[in-house]
Formats: sequence, structure tokens, C-alpha cells
Amino acid sequence: MTDSLSFKSPPFPVTLPVYQGPLDLLLQLIEREELDITKIALAQVTDQYLAHVRAMERQNLQDIADFLIIAARLLLIKSEALLPRPPERAPGEEDPGDELARQLILYKKYKEIAAALHEREAAGLRTFLRTAAPPKLEAKLDLSNLTTADLWAAVTRALSLMPDAPSVSSVVAPPKITIRDKIKRIQHALRVEGRARFFDLLHEATTRVEIVVTFLAVLELVKQRRVVAAQGKVFGDIVIEPVGDWINDDSIRIYSEMESNGEETDSAATPEPPTPA
Repeated sequence: MTDSLSFKSPPFPVTLPVYQGPLDLLLQLIEREELDITKIALAQVTDQYLAHVRAMERQNLQDIADFLIIAARLLLIKSEALLPRPPERAPGEEDPGDELARQLILYKKYKEIAAALHEREAAGLRTFLRTAAPPKLEAKLDLSNLTTADLWAAVTRALSLMPDAPSVSSVVAPPKITIRDKIKRIQHALRVEGRARFFDLLHEATTRVEIVVTFLAVLELVKQRRVVAAQGKVFGDIVIEPVGDWINDDSIRIYSEMESNGEETDSAATPEPPTPA
């Protein structure tokens, strides 16, 4: 700092209780912490220099500028020594000043956006006025003079315009859906694809009963250990894979049909289901 100062006139001497000598040397001693700045009265230094300037026959502006630099440096050092220092922040701790500045910037943006929205509202950008006149409502139908005979005549006239329904000579019974039929459908799918999906088996189902019977057919095959069924998630599709070579066997015994028909179902009369491969 003091190396760049070059007094053209002889160095200005300073006389203080703790120091006597050139002003630039005083600054060097203070910067090297060889002299306590708090014991230096800067007001005395300033008064002595002003008296020195008044006594000069010819004032040198460069010397005055150099003195101002030294005086400013001394004032900065003393202010740092006298003023309390802020507590040191932990590593990673944010500067409160930076946080305050960021909040002020956000608040400014908020105010600008609020003002822009207010201008849009005042300009009516979200207002849509009706361009056409409102439609006229038709007058209400006067039914005060209508009688029961008039209503009956109107109903009779409307019914007379309807075509006659064809006569029904017989009642068509709904098709009978059996577990055996659905097992054959599953067999066909397994022979063609190697595996079957329950949702695919329901493509041809037209009634809720047919869906239930298809599911019972799957349960029957699982019960006889002829297929394994796997479901990846709740309410998901069911993948059905065969166990063994039974898919070409059309003589599958269905235990529920045997019980309903009164057939023997003991271990001697019923063949063992195939063992899983």
C-alpha cells in the first residue's frame, strides 16, 4: 500500500504520545501490527497535517492526495479494530444478507406478477360478452281446458300408429352352458397357443352366467391338477398353463357332474389325476 506513495516534498513528520516519525512509516508499523492502532488519535494526525499544509509556501496536490490515501487506510484499519466483528459462520451456513436479498428479489417478482394480473383483470381479458340476443321463450301450452277424455283419445291415437307385435308361438329357452363345454374350449386354446389367458376365454361370453361357468371350468382343471394358474396382480389376467399331456384327452371326468348324476366318486371308481411334470 505505502510502496506506491511518493511524497515529492520531505515526509510529513507526526508527533504523537506513542510515535514520532514520518506518516508513511506510521502506516507501515500499523499494517505490520507493530503498533496498536487503537492508541493512535487520528484527529491529532489530521490536525497536524492541516497545520503543515497551511504553513507550506506552495501546496503540492500530489502530496495532499497521498496523505488522503494514508489517512483513509488508517481510518479503515481503526474502524475494523474498534467495531465488533460478526460471529463466524459454520461451514455451509448461509449469509443472512444473501437470504434477505433473495427474499427481497422474490417479493419484487411477486409484486410485479400481482400488478400484471391486476392489469389483465382490469382490461377484462377473461370476460366474454354475449354477442347475440337471448332466445325468446315460447309461450307455455295452455292445458286448462284439457279433459280426461281428451287424454284417452290422444293415447288411443298414438297406440293405433304402432305396428302390431308378432305373435309368439313358443318360448325359446336360453342355451345351456356346461363346465364340460368350457373345458373343451380351454383345451383347444392350450393346444393352439400352449397357454391360455382367462380374459381371452371371455371374449365369446355374452352373459354373466357364461363368465361364471368359464371360471368354474378353470377351477375344476386346477382342482384335478391338470393346469396351473398364475395371476400377477389383484384383478389382473390369469395365465393358464397345462400340466402333463392331457390336453388331447377328451374323456375328462368332471366330479361336479358325477355327483349331480349320482355316480360313484370314491377312490376306486375315480381315476387319479395326472401327476404334475
